[in-house]
Amino acid sequence: MRDRTALVTGAAGGIGEAVVRALGGLGVTVAAVDKDAARLEEVVGKLTAEGLPVRAFPADVTTGDGAERLVADVEDTVGPLGHLVNGAGVLRLAKAWELTDRDWAETFAVNVTGAFFMSRAVVRRMIPRRSGAVVTIASNAAGTARADMAAYSASKAAAAMFTKCLGLEAAEYGIRCNVVAPGSTETPMLTSMWKDEQGRTATLEGSPGAYRVGIPLGKLARPSDVAEAVVFLLSDRASHITMHSLTVDGGATLGV
Repeated sequence: MRDRTALVTGAAGGIGEAVVRALGGLGVTVAAVDKDAARLEEVVGKLTAEGLPVRAFPADVTTGDGAERLVADVEDTVGPLGHLVNGAGVLRLAKAWELTDRDWAETFAVNVTGAFFMSRAVVRRMIPRRSGAVVTIASNAAGTARADMAAYSASKAAAAMFTKCLGLEAAEYGIRCNVVAPGSTETPMLTSMWKDEQGRTATLEGSPGAYRVGIPLGKLARPSDVAEAVVFLLSDRASHITMHSLTVDGGATLGV
């Protein structure tokens, strides 16, 4: 993958940063995108200090025009994109009937519409080049019902199916589109769900009251675990894999 180019959204988050680091370590020039400009600059500063070829592009992915301008800017300054990782995501926790209009709208704006806008802008440019790979980071909650996560789960299911449909349509141009579905991963998003010191234990061992099993492997995923799956699906080692969803959850959804 050396000397290729990639765009990663959600690059200032735990998994996003790990993806950028993994790609940069392989010699991929990475356009790191996030709405949180200050945190993004911090992450990119750290990675460039380590000698990785990473550039910061603060941007909001929830508007079509903004996504088009961003991708045009990246291709003009970094080069033609060979890879896209849709990693931007937000979580709003509430019972389905207690979600606000804003909770629902913001969740879908980032998790679904953002992935659509970015994929559209990038794949349009990949088609004439007849090559490219897209990975959308969804969630194991896209296929398993979770209490208090109706908006998040629904949005991740939508993003996953959009990515697979995109993969079907883009296959004739040599473009592969896949999904990585993480489970509980050691990130601020996960710890924000824990109400007390028992949160970690409940995640690992399960919570019968919430109809949730634990993690058979007995440990949380590291962001690097998810990043390795993303890199594999982007790479030529996965050259005959498309429209696939790779679950990285330590067995938490029992292989479903």
